[in-house]
Amino acid sequence: MSKEIRSDLYKRLNKDDAVVLLVDHQTGLLSLVRDIQPDQFKNNVLALADVAKYFNLPTILTTSFEDGPNGPLVPELREIFPDAPFIARPGQINAWDNEEFVAAVKATGRKQIIIAGVVTEVCVAFPALSALGEGYEVFVVTDASGTFNDITRNSALQRMQAAGAQLTSWFAVAGELHRDWRNDVIGLGTLFSNHIPDYRNLINSYIRASASK
Repeated sequence: MSKEIRSDLYKRLNKDDAVVLLVDHQTGLLSLVRDIQPDQFKNNVLALADVAKYFNLPTILTTSFEDGPNGPLVPELREIFPDAPFIARPGQINAWDNEEFVAAVKATGRKQIIIAGVVTEVCVAFPALSALGEGYEVFVVTDASGTFNDITRNSALQRMQAAGAQLTSWFAVAGELHRDWRNDVIGLGTLFSNHIPDYRNLINSYIRASASK
């Protein structure tokens, strides 16, 4: 007798109901990230952005107090999403306190929020908790979010998870949205190989084997 998967335990990401929020990936704030190696962290952020673009997910960019030490948004994100809503918050620390930002989220009509940002315990946790309070399903991309050290990271993740957020990674997000390799082997495989050097060996082997058939 087959076992049914309990929907209350497995909230599966749906590409038709998900929106991506990239919060405060700013040049100044990135210098604070110490729980992930700097090069790896930026790679993870750009990988998540590429996943959002690949699946054509609505994506909202926001920054906080750009005129201060936080600095401007990482330029690559504007290049990937030139037409995405971009909310430069004048001072609100919690992005959910900014009416324009919340309006942009609600305008998508989507109820699953995929969120990442800097720093984890503030720029990610505050809007994540606020969105949970308004009935959204929240998926925190932990490896595209960064902070000062493992202590602050762990406390932030525990706080969000206790409130109902799901913790995930950019690679898991891609796999869950894709559902079935037969949907597009080369496209997703190329995305993975662009951000995971060892994965390039897999996709190159697959391409060569497929060409020889």
